[in-house]
Amino acid sequence: MSNLAAIPPHGLLFVASDVDAADEADFNLWYDREHVEERARVPGFISAARYQAVHGGPKYLGLYRTESLAAFTSAAYKQAFRHQTPWSVTNLGRMRKPMRRVCSVDASVGQGSGSWLVVLPLPRADDAVSLIDRASEVGDELSLRAGFVRSYLLVPDDELSQPLPNESLEGRELLPLFVVESSDEQASELALGIAAQGLHADPAGAARYILKWKLYAKELTS
Repeated sequence: MSNLAAIPPHGLLFVASDVDAADEADFNLWYDREHVEERARVPGFISAARYQAVHGGPKYLGLYRTESLAAFTSAAYKQAFRHQTPWSVTNLGRMRKPMRRVCSVDASVGQGSGSWLVVLPLPRADDAVSLIDRASEVGDELSLRAGFVRSYLLVPDDELSQPLPNESLEGRELLPLFVVESSDEQASELALGIAAQGLHADPAGAARYILKWKLYAKELTS
């Protein structure tokens, strides 16, 4: 086994939700002024990014990339997760149809961050290795297209993906997600079609997002 093969995959916290219109102003202020930085400061976190849906949903999406899944079992993360600030408690309670997934990041192709994001739910796979291989092949094909920035497969961890306060447990499925980041809308739509065909997924179930802003842990000041 090579040294690269021995390196665990990055982790990623995927949090999506709607919010009532009357609560959006405070919800966005909380996310922008407290929550993003709070999570980015947790040891092992690399970046925190916010997205807003342009098609499908939920409307708001947060992606938090970590060095590995171990970041979600650390004492620092458990402290932050279990002891939320009063502002956090209020806004977590405002989330509608929330979705929280802690995932490994596999089959990563490309680099950087695209302003357009596609999230494509995939059928549950019996063979995880084959799914990763297929996702890598699709990513390689997408990388030949103009506007492609990055693609990766998110595989939820059953134990770590604890639900949010308002998250329904009825019919809750921890399906794998294929994510494509692109530089423009046309490239994003093209990527969706190719990915859906290559991964035998229904494109009607995909959501499209635009990047609102992103914070890297290394940018934080003390």
